[in-house]
Amino acid sequence: MYSHGRTMKTASIIVALALAMVIFLAALAVTMPLEETQAMGGRCSKVKNIIVMISDGCGYNQIEATDYYEAGRKKAQAYEHFPVRVGMSTYEYEGPAGGPYSLPGYDSELAWNDFNYVKGNSTDSASAATAMSTGTKTYNGAIGVDINGVQLEHTAQRAEELGMATGVITSVEWSHATPAGFVAHNASRNNYAAIGQEMIVSSATDVIMGCGHPWFDDNGQPKVSPNDYRYVGGQAVWDALVAGTAGCGIDADHNGKMDDAWKLIQTRAEFQALMKGRAPKRVCGVAQAYTTLQQARGGDGKAAPYAVPLNQSVPTLVEMTRGALNILDNDKDGFFLMIEGGAVDWAGHANQTGRLIEEEIDFNNSVEAVMEWVRCNSNWGETLLIVTGDHETGYLCGPGSAAAQHMQPVVNNGASNVPGVEWNSGDHTNALIPFYAKGMASHLFRCYADEYDRVRGCYIDNTEIARMISGLLR
Repeated sequence: MYSHGRTMKTASIIVALALAMVIFLAALAVTMPLEETQAMGGRCSKVKNIIVMISDGCGYNQIEATDYYEAGRKKAQAYEHFPVRVGMSTYEYEGPAGGPYSLPGYDSELAWNDFNYVKGNSTDSASAATAMSTGTKTYNGAIGVDINGVQLEHTAQRAEELGMATGVITSVEWSHATPAGFVAHNASRNNYAAIGQEMIVSSATDVIMGCGHPWFDDNGQPKVSPNDYRYVGGQAVWDALVAGTAGCGIDADHNGKMDDAWKLIQTRAEFQALMKGRAPKRVCGVAQAYTTLQQARGGDGKAAPYAVPLNQSVPTLVEMTRGALNILDNDKDGFFLMIEGGAVDWAGHANQTGRLIEEEIDFNNSVEAVMEWVRCNSNWGETLLIVTGDHETGYLCGPGSAAAQHMQPVVNNGASNVPGVEWNSGDHTNALIPFYAKGMASHLFRCYADEYDRVRGCYIDNTEIARMISGLLR
């Protein structure tokens, strides 16, 4: 008995020491410079290609509802099986007590005990994009600036300093909050013309794609007179894009020459032609739709998915994705690309279940397109893929949640049938959202997941995306 007890005690000590060592090494991985992490034998090295995919407004239930419609089961997406699967907090700037931003960031117990708690202190897409791109929390509406209006360095700017190509693409206006939040700097996300002008005239970005076409409506039909030019940087910038002279003053490919004018593409055929073969150095793709590729089209917005025919004159997000990758992978130094399914958020604001599913499917297909590109043109050793959202929109739950004052599960009605859901808001929420990552460097995100939610488990904060990527770019 004595020998057995001593053995058990020794084993317990060994386990405790092993656990302490794991915690110690995890802490080192978070705080140590990259070079020291490598010296310890970690597999982390400078990643060649970094792809951040953001389904704007997407939370756990948006993915689950789409899974049920597409496949009739949970976890139907490949990214739901990525090696890194954690939650992510998204709240806006958290200031000192008594100040204008004095609400706490995110409280797990309140989130699950008070049904209305997550309706407060939510971020918007501008501050969320800024946090993910710069590693700094800011106020709602801010684009690339801190709470004092000081310009911050974007991850893409750091990538450009290292000679990497960069790009942003979206299913909404390309000067909208999320793509702008990875490229531009402005006190207000609503200053579209100034933001668009900075993106085209001043940035070294190589690929910009999205909507905002001044001469087309949301059904992809031409206009007799333009809506306005704000989403494309103002009329002067648009005229320069059409003339092929916009961007001539930028050395985007670091060849010592100011000769990197934008190639403007507009038709779906032009987007499709970019998916393979030789590509221009810099491309600004403005789809022939005013605000969104599909979500804002006419017809019954509350109809089942695809009951209203899709616009056929605009590219899909998949076609944009393949075109952007075909351009950016020409850079021997690698690239940084942000891909946004922007209209998932728009459908959430409007509580449109059918169009939400349409938009999320387009986003999911784009993830598949990226994974196919990695398999055929790269590898998971040199490419890091992140799939996440920027915040949840609509407080999507299962039926009966409001009455129960507790989130009920989404109801699976089988593949090709609209699942049972309940919308509880027309705005953003402060709920945790899912975060997925794949690639040799992705395991480092686990070190950042040092907070715990009693339902979602370990989670990171959105600022830690930029901090992690900045470490890889050192």
